[in-house]
Amino acid sequence: MLPADRRAVRTLGDPVLRTPAAVVTRFDAHLPGLARRMFAVMRSAGGVGLAANQIGVSLAVFVLDCAGITAAVVNPVLVVEDPVLVEAVEGCLSVPGHSYPTPRPRTVTVTGFDPDGAPLRLHGTGLLARCLHHEVDHLTGRVYLDRLTGAVADRARIETTSRPSAAR
Repeated sequence: MLPADRRAVRTLGDPVLRTPAAVVTRFDAHLPGLARRMFAVMRSAGGVGLAANQIGVSLAVFVLDCAGITAAVVNPVLVVEDPVLVEAVEGCLSVPGHSYPTPRPRTVTVTGFDPDGAPLRLHGTGLLARCLHHEVDHLTGRVYLDRLTGAVADRARIETTSRPSAAR
């Protein structure tokens, strides 16, 4: 069992962050416990979202407490409802100490299940859309730095590879 603190979060350079998460096939007592642990780690680290692979668990599960919505989502499927990209400064618990303007769709919908297997649907615009998209990206092996372009991407690449915490 991982402690519910900042040290539990895997950081850039850890291969688990680049590996697509496995689809959950069994909804058992393990999932609600995993979700509780993830919420504890997320809150302890000061985040608004956390994907399971960020704590070393390669399952398609994320939790968030963002824009007034608190949810644990299993096997999420994201649909971009409004493809207009909006840029806003974004950070990530797995890329500590860095934040960059990141383009994300304005509106998305995520469908999936709660940890008990009940279907759920989350529709988000603005910050909630950003949070949902960010967490689903994690489960596909992407980090927000992958969405950066141009000079911002160049700056991020230099800054995140020159700090010791980025290599863990």
